Amino acid sequence: MRKFLIVGLGNIGETYQGTRHNIGFTIIDSLAKQLEASEFEEVKHGSIARASYKGRSCLLLKPNTFMNLSGKAVSYHMQQEKIGLDQLLIVTDDLNLPFGTIRIKPKGSDGGHNGLKDIQTRLGTVSYPRFRFGIGNTFEQGRQVDFVLGRWTAEEQSTLDERLERSVAAIQSFVFAGLPQTMNSYNNS
Repeated sequence: MRKFLIVGLGNIGETYQGTRHNIGFTIIDSLAKQLEASEFEEVKHGSIARASYKGRSCLLLKPNTFMNLSGKAVSYHMQQEKIGLDQLLIVTDDLNLPFGTIRIKPKGSDGGHNGLKDIQTRLGTVSYPRFRFGIGNTFEQGRQVDFVLGRWTAEEQSTLDERLERSVAAIQSFVFAGLPQTMNSYNNS
């Protein structure tokens, strides 16, 4: 059975719950619910839930290393579970995309995202699949941190559930249909 490691990036703790920067955790929680995954259990460097989808095994990871050290959790669990780069998907927020936009790519730069920067350093490559969820960039100069660590606006919140459903469908497609087909079907949707 093919095994996939799906990692949602975020920060642990109540302070960060429901913030834009934690959309990775939110998407992973939605995916776990949709797949009727096991309960998340605390493991080294994070919490993991296990699920299966159309004959594939899915490990859903929420690192507890804080965003800037996400690579530690990713590399550890890839080694533990013998996961190849093509069976890894990193789910993260992206300031450079309009709210709710999905962008799935096989590789790329860290785009100034410290979580992706650490993953790239730990894995020694920029060639790993990533799923970016647009959080927009409607903040005043010098207010980026407040925006990223802020909560969704009422307008964003009103469409978030639909965007989460779309995100979950895209991840399921990645697991079953593969990266090229998923990119064709879901990018910019």
